[in-house]
Amino acid sequence: MRVAVVGAGLMGSAAARHLAKAGVDVTLIGPEEPEDKRRHQGTFGSHYDEGRITRHNAVEPFWVEVSKASIARYSEIEAESGMSFFSETGALMAGSEAWIARVDAAAQAHGVDSHSLDAGGLADTFPYFSFAPGFSGAYERRRAGHVSPRRLVAAQQAAALGHGARRLVAEVRGVSEASVHTAEGLLDFDRVLVAAGGWTDAILDRPPQLDVYARTVAFFEVSATEAERLSTMPSLVYEAPEDPYLLPPILYPDGNIYLKLGGDPEDVRLDGVEAIGDWFRGGGSAEVRDRLEEMIRALMPSLNIQGVSMEACVTSWTQDRLPEIRALSERLAVCTGGNGAGAKCSDELGRRGAALILEHVGDSE
Repeated sequence: MRVAVVGAGLMGSAAARHLAKAGVDVTLIGPEEPEDKRRHQGTFGSHYDEGRITRHNAVEPFWVEVSKASIARYSEIEAESGMSFFSETGALMAGSEAWIARVDAAAQAHGVDSHSLDAGGLADTFPYFSFAPGFSGAYERRRAGHVSPRRLVAAQQAAALGHGARRLVAEVRGVSEASVHTAEGLLDFDRVLVAAGGWTDAILDRPPQLDVYARTVAFFEVSATEAERLSTMPSLVYEAPEDPYLLPPILYPDGNIYLKLGGDPEDVRLDGVEAIGDWFRGGGSAEVRDRLEEMIRALMPSLNIQGVSMEACVTSWTQDRLPEIRALSERLAVCTGGNGAGAKCSDELGRRGAALILEHVGDSE
């Protein structure tokens, strides 16, 4: 059986690895990262970055379940690919007593190794943070921290190719049943799995089912000395209206070290691929960047910031806030909707997408 996975990002690359490991003849189709985002007129991805939080803890039990399954396979992916992408810096969630109680309940239900910290414990353990009064925390010391989404995608693809998958670098214009329309022509397969993030609705030529929101992330450059001072800093999610998340100091390809903060004060919906492309080319919102700078200076008053920059990203949300992983017909399936939490658990989401295809192995042989 010949299978195409449309979308060479986090979920699609994971699905291709799982299919190839199962012995399926699979082709992963999608573009490479553009060299010049400001001029690029094709498809974008949200994995063009070096930092995404990875942790087991979450407010909703579903995300604990899929994160636990994915994190358990990080070592497997690194071994199969020969590439590292995971940094075990630890992960902290901090918030009100009621919010952390939900996190603790999900952690207990799934056997997560998480340590509770009261306000005093937070202050003693992480003196560089200044949380709101009454905040407590849930801290994972092991098998948590951050991943490089760019290297995770590369690792998944390298492992998939090692198991016999093919990689076709091409822009996909549409899919009809098991036919994939690219700029180079029409390609026919026995099954197709679409895992194209914010481009999924357009590729399937269906009425909008995903809410694609504009996101701005801010980068705060620090010196090597400052990064050393923060060497014990975990990744952080804390309770606030902006749903903020913070990455510890990470060395980026430009040779500089950045902390990254994300969290938008409002949801700005992007309707259609032209709007999504324009957003990526524009590089983000200066207004949101400035708000994020205010937030990090309040959270980390002693932080010595050498420079501030920003970048554009998007998140794709489903109506029920759970991934859309389902068969659309006997020959076509979809795996999309990270809902702002998909990077850390993308291997499990991709595996579940691959499982839809594997249910039909042998049907066309």
